[in-house]
Amino acid sequence: MFESLTQRLNQIFDNLRRRGKLTAEDVDAVMREVRLALLEADVHYSVVKSFVARVRERAVGAEVSKALNPAQQVIKIVHEELIATLGEPERLNLTGPRPRVLMLVGLQGSGKTTAASKLARLLRSQGERVLLVAADPYRPAAIKQLQTMGDRVGVPVFTEEGVRPPELVAHAYDQAQKGGVSVMIIDTAGRSQLDQALMDELRAIAQRVTVVETLLVVDAMIGQEALHVAEGFRDTVSLTGLILTKMDGDARGGAAISIRSVTGVPLKFLGTGEGVDALEAYDPRRLASRILGMGDVIGLIERAEAAFDEKMAQEQAERMMSGEFTLEDFAQQLRQVRKMGPLSQILEMLPGSMGQMARQVSPEDAEKQLKLTEAIINSMTVEERRHPDVLNASRRRRIARGCGHDVQDVNRLIKQFREAQRLMKTIQKTGGRGLPRLFG
Repeated sequence: MFESLTQRLNQIFDNLRRRGKLTAEDVDAVMREVRLALLEADVHYSVVKSFVARVRERAVGAEVSKALNPAQQVIKIVHEELIATLGEPERLNLTGPRPRVLMLVGLQGSGKTTAASKLARLLRSQGERVLLVAADPYRPAAIKQLQTMGDRVGVPVFTEEGVRPPELVAHAYDQAQKGGVSVMIIDTAGRSQLDQALMDELRAIAQRVTVVETLLVVDAMIGQEALHVAEGFRDTVSLTGLILTKMDGDARGGAAISIRSVTGVPLKFLGTGEGVDALEAYDPRRLASRILGMGDVIGLIERAEAAFDEKMAQEQAERMMSGEFTLEDFAQQLRQVRKMGPLSQILEMLPGSMGQMARQVSPEDAEKQLKLTEAIINSMTVEERRHPDVLNASRRRRIARGCGHDVQDVNRLIKQFREAQRLMKTIQKTGGRGLPRLFG
């Protein structure tokens, strides 16, 4: 979502780094560029105005003029002020008597039902006993969608036909109490626009059960309109937090930067993809680093920990260092990498020059290469994966036909695998001393 903004800011900072001592005029020129980049990214004009003024005030002060590297100091200030603009992180309120009730509200098409199931999965993984409540009897297939999503994440869904949402929620609450449920998530009905009937129904639900969190689900793809939606709900319903969905889209992303400052309602979660695990707790520091092209190493580690089988990874590492690493191990690693999510998101998280180099390869090309490699390995027999030495010319032709690619692609993969094997053996024998010769 922030790709174009990140590229613009990186260009500005690259130009800034080429200068030595910075004058007030230099800072003004940089701030004009930053201001334009933020406005083009659909950040609210009042937020841009305040942000630029704060950065400029600090950038022409003593902390920059006395710095050994003024350019880096200005970038540091931009980073800090961006974090301040994004707001402090706030976690879910899961205190009080059980079940704690979370009510998700929003307009139609915002991704509310999907967000409810993702949140249910996240809380279940943290040890909570969760119940989903289908309180949208109006949208065709809304109940069926939630039931399907509930099955996918292993969370039961409460529903009753012909019962108005306030009464249905009260019945669900009674069942949750008797069943030892710790968290109850209500998927409420949406509308195509804000109207009195929607607000009356939400207030009626809140009167029947004690709601500890009222979370507004907003589609990040609608840009500035997301701010108006948030303000509309905030003025009639007691909002406690926001879930910004479709953060993996190709919109400009300004709503994510603006929404806390404009509405005063804290962001709590970001929806980063279609998968049931694509929901992450909002962290302004990590988001600011990604916007400025500094990567998100912590987020990358968390994804890897969630995707990788620790025992399998340890066994593969031992085989790799002993030179016994096979194509079967390689295929398993590819499957684990794919579990981490779309490659475009993984590349975004790589920091510094490593991330810049990785991003020079388009996500489409990287994804295509990953699928090609997987297809070639899947066309091999178990013996060929475990003992690549048996791969003679006729076997390679058969593999190429089986996966629908050229023999040259098969040969290229085997060559890369051999080089990786040779590298591991060199490291194992010399403790790394042979690496300069290997790459020389």
